[in-house]
Amino acid sequence: MSFLTRKYPFPESSHWLRDCAFYCVIVFLILYLLQPFGFSMYPGNKFLVSLLFGGVTFACCLLTLFVERPIHQRISPWRIWHEVLAVLLMILFIGICNFFVFSLVFKIPITGALLLMFLYWTLIIGVFVTVCSVSLNYYRHLRNQLETLLDKTTEEQTDIIVTLHDTNVRGNDLQLPINNLLFIEAQKNNVSVCYVKEGKVTHTELHTTLAAVLDDLREYDNIFQCHRSFVVNLNNITSAQGNSNGYQLKLGNCQSIVPVSRTYVPKLRSFIA
Repeated sequence: MSFLTRKYPFPESSHWLRDCAFYCVIVFLILYLLQPFGFSMYPGNKFLVSLLFGGVTFACCLLTLFVERPIHQRISPWRIWHEVLAVLLMILFIGICNFFVFSLVFKIPITGALLLMFLYWTLIIGVFVTVCSVSLNYYRHLRNQLETLLDKTTEEQTDIIVTLHDTNVRGNDLQLPINNLLFIEAQKNNVSVCYVKEGKVTHTELHTTLAAVLDDLREYDNIFQCHRSFVVNLNNITSAQGNSNGYQLKLGNCQSIVPVSRTYVPKLRSFIA
């Protein structure tokens, strides 16, 4: 259920006419080339009838998109379950319209039982197509645009100053605004803190452990251990590329690449709004 409530990151397509034409062509080619559902037994012009079903599909897509567009604009953010419902309803609408055309062309009387059976199979196929389509699009986007999906808390933490403790006897603790923190890397007996100071990316070494740093920052959900040697501030991710085997992150203006190991990928995805 948490997956369904995540943001669906794709904006409305500006090529809606092309998309409608694409679905039209798919239906036409399936009927004309494969001739399923007893279509091969039709005695008339199969090309024209296939074109008719394609045209009905085009009109249904067009009408559905006109209805969906104002709804899409009013709902923000548009979530995965919104997209799933929209695609499934469009498939059902296309199927019902084509069913009535099919009954008219083949002169088959419409009965309640026949309509229910048709809706049953349309729903089964529609659910499969919808799940595959939405999931593939989402994870393809997730692979390259993870940073756009993170629920960031930068504004809420504007005035928060954090302290990272140095355990050396004469060590100096590091204080900085949490929004300036980029990442922290474990290096033998020290950690290297990468942060922004006066607009420039700065590195400071502290004599401490990554576990101790995490304890200092335990109150903040956006501080995330992404690797056994790295901790990042999720609010400052500006680029994320990868897949289920791991990600590579860029933060702010820092040129360093921060890895997300395979072990931490599921936890990172749990931060997606």
